[in-house]
Amino acid sequence: MRHWLLRGAVVCLLVAPAVAGCVVPPEPGSSAPPEAAVVAADARALAYGRTAGEILENPQLGDKVRALFGADWAAPTPGVGKLSAPAAQYFELGGPVRMVRIGDANYITVTGCARQACSGRRGLLLIREGGEQLMARLDEGGFSHHYAYGPGLTAGPAGVMLGSVLRALERVSDGSPFPRPAP
Repeated sequence: MRHWLLRGAVVCLLVAPAVAGCVVPPEPGSSAPPEAAVVAADARALAYGRTAGEILENPQLGDKVRALFGADWAAPTPGVGKLSAPAAQYFELGGPVRMVRIGDANYITVTGCARQACSGRRGLLLIREGGEQLMARLDEGGFSHHYAYGPGLTAGPAGVMLGSVLRALERVSDGSPFPRPAP
């Protein structure tokens, strides 16, 4: 009988922290992910166009957008790129152009989705004020692909920023910042 009581006590000691919601503090020297905030859009938000299509084809951004997506910009080629459709299709139905602030930087944001698969192919594009840095997230069938273009950017940290922007947009968009296709 004592043996079972001892075993029960050990199990409780091992399980209790997990049940109580064990929190591990961040490593020393690490910083919290950047928090994005949606700010009132002004003329800066429309610097490259009023729609996703205009922004993607803007002469000032066109080459940068194509470089951002690389092989994923064009029609998919077996063994090349990560997507099953060209990146531009993820913005066929464009959402509103908005402004967000991350730290001390302002970004133009545009969301979109594929006309025939809006719930399965969604895109988020961020353009830092001035147009020298671009980041994007394309969601496809449960997978998120992150892209970064410009000085000092890599896809890993860009993914954290894009997630923060998506959460901020969701807070002001009744849950989904992506366009909803007409029935």
